[in-house]
Amino acid sequence: MEDLPCRRHPADLWFAELPQEVELAKELCGDCPIRQACLTEALRRAEPWGVWGGQLVLQGKVVARKRPRGRPRKDEVAA
Repeated sequence: MEDLPCRRHPADLWFAELPQEVELAKELCGDCPIRQACLTEALRRAEPWGVWGGQLVLQGKVVARKRPRGRPRKDEVAA
């Protein structure tokens, strides 16, 4: 278990704010032997955020990419 990417790299990387750091964390999960189990458990627990099993999870769901701060929302909000 000590050889897993999440054990070899700083924990903050898996909960990074910068999109490029999130992409690095996702890439590091690529060859992890427990990648699928990690993602399955994160989704079961509805993790609020972070990289789990090579995927970015936000509010318990897998999302494709981390949006940088300051960008407009994708959906309209009633004013």
